[in-house]
Amino acid sequence: MASRYGVLEQIPTTGASVRTGRQDGNNYSGTFGSEKMAEVDLERMKKYRQKIHSVSSKTGIDSAIIAGIMSRESRAGNALDPSKNGDCGNAFGLMQIDKRYHIPKGAWDSEEHILQGAEILCSMFRAIKQKFPKWTTNQQMKGAIAAYNAGPGRVSNFEDIDSCTTGHDYSNDVVARAKYFKRFGF
Repeated sequence: MASRYGVLEQIPTTGASVRTGRQDGNNYSGTFGSEKMAEVDLERMKKYRQKIHSVSSKTGIDSAIIAGIMSRESRAGNALDPSKNGDCGNAFGLMQIDKRYHIPKGAWDSEEHILQGAEILCSMFRAIKQKFPKWTTNQQMKGAIAAYNAGPGRVSNFEDIDSCTTGHDYSNDVVARAKYFKRFGF
């Protein structure tokens, strides 16, 4: 179904880099690697399905993309420290809201928190759409995902969209994970 944020199934992806694919102690990469990591996160992700769908209906962001970001950022909560932080204490919760730029809302796993992350993604989409008005909506969404990680100022062209993202694969990995989660009702 087309939306103002594009169609997930039509967003191109190369998946995870070798570096990202080694997270679980395996030597996976590409879409296969992203799917294997998403598979590890699937059971944990299922407990957030209702909250994710609610946030999706409020924002218009595909629920599978929200799940893909949660998987990449926090491994559906499994990669967080006891205070529910990550990134050396700079980011909070399932969506890893960067505390240097945002005041986190809600509990680490609350719908309010997931909504804040989705709203940040929406703001990144608007920034990328303004910066690259000739890109297709699907390209703009992939750019927004890259900007969620690196900021819109660090997205410079579509061909090297992840050149400044963590692992140099953030949007490609998130999109591949999202496509996996889509097959499981997200």
